[in-house]
Amino acid sequence: MTLIQNNHYICLSPSKFITMKNRLFYLVAIVAIASTSTGCKMLGGKNKSGGALPNDGQLHGVAPASRWSLPKPPGMVYVNPGTFHMGPNDEDVTYALTARNKAVSISGFWMDATEITNNEYRQFTNWVRDSIAGHLMGFEKQANDGNTYLDWKRIKTIKWGDKATLEKIDAIIVTPDNRIFGKKEIDANKLEYESETFDYKAAAMNRDPNVPRSKFIIKKAIKIYPDTLCWIRDFSYSYNEPMAKQYYSHPAFGNYPVVGVNWKQATAFCEWRTHYLNAFLESKKRSPESDFRLPTEAQWEYAARGGRSQAAYPWGGYYLRNKKGCLLANFKPGRGNYPEDGGLYTVRADAYWPNDFGLYNMAGNVAEWTSSLYYEGAYNFQHDLNPDIRYNAKETDKPRDKRKVIRGGSWKDVAAMLRCGTRSYEYMDTAKSYIGFRCVIDLPPAGGKKGGKK
Repeated sequence: MTLIQNNHYICLSPSKFITMKNRLFYLVAIVAIASTSTGCKMLGGKNKSGGALPNDGQLHGVAPASRWSLPKPPGMVYVNPGTFHMGPNDEDVTYALTARNKAVSISGFWMDATEITNNEYRQFTNWVRDSIAGHLMGFEKQANDGNTYLDWKRIKTIKWGDKATLEKIDAIIVTPDNRIFGKKEIDANKLEYESETFDYKAAAMNRDPNVPRSKFIIKKAIKIYPDTLCWIRDFSYSYNEPMAKQYYSHPAFGNYPVVGVNWKQATAFCEWRTHYLNAFLESKKRSPESDFRLPTEAQWEYAARGGRSQAAYPWGGYYLRNKKGCLLANFKPGRGNYPEDGGLYTVRADAYWPNDFGLYNMAGNVAEWTSSLYYEGAYNFQHDLNPDIRYNAKETDKPRDKRKVIRGGSWKDVAAMLRCGTRSYEYMDTAKSYIGFRCVIDLPPAGGKKGGKK
């Protein structure tokens, strides 16, 4: 038998030819198996999702709801489950030794492609304002279940500049001695969101079946308007009054990331976003979905890396510029040339190029809150499957118990803070002009009955 390899003739004995023939057969078989498993698609039978059960005495199963057709959440991208090396990939610049490199696995989740913007957060503050005003004006109705709910059809007809309206909502208007030129304005301190959450961690640790469910329900009022004065407070002897006056209220900054929001306000936003979605789904007799929430520290880092497990930055590699010399993020270049990257302060939430998961500004622009408690030795004992450490700090707790992990670096930080593995913290009741957030939700990867794109 003669074969041609690299323009040379190779002679094979019959026995060697038979051996090669067998190897070729095995190779074809392996390729065939691989082609059938590409995509790792699980096959299964059809499952009924509702309707009347046949009365035949057999087991058919009962679906929790008759319909499930939630499409891809607007503005979010799906992050596939996977494993990555969490922790620093280069020298620990601060020598803090608060992180170690370890392999962890993460479940799939949906994540906002950008940080929450001023416009998006304003939808939340306006909803709280409208709900309080609706209550004060008596725009309520009693439902069939005996509870009283706001009548949103009437609330949408409120004329905010009307004298009669202002008289009825006087409780949330600034008092006369706090008015400028006598102008009646909404008092931002009166905009409180009535938070109600269930502490699953505490309930899971409970071993007494007689403890009532109410023991694990946490209720509190949270002031939700951003602290616009943080622009002045964060930088002493610096003229930032224009940002304090305009950043949250001027339309020009509508698509910029919201700042001046502390950790409590960010979690309140996630809670409201959950109720806002589920109220709509339930009104259409559809199944409610998972909760929106802040990402865990591990989820955030996994998403920031974009599948590049050992990369220093979300775009990969160790360089801050592309081949054309363009900076790839909004931070503090060099020794303080702030506008060199295109933004003196923050920039649009969708500026620059996204990472391989389709997420924008996972490095720079604004640092981002996570749900995780900051603890120096957390990496040493966290699980390698969806690692997380949480603590619902009380007002009476020590300051160290109120530290929450922030990630990503910001417009005022040097390049070292932009690295995927760099971790820092801020106190949960503190608002800064360089910290924002984005949400995640644990939905299935495909929406609708026929599935959807990832």
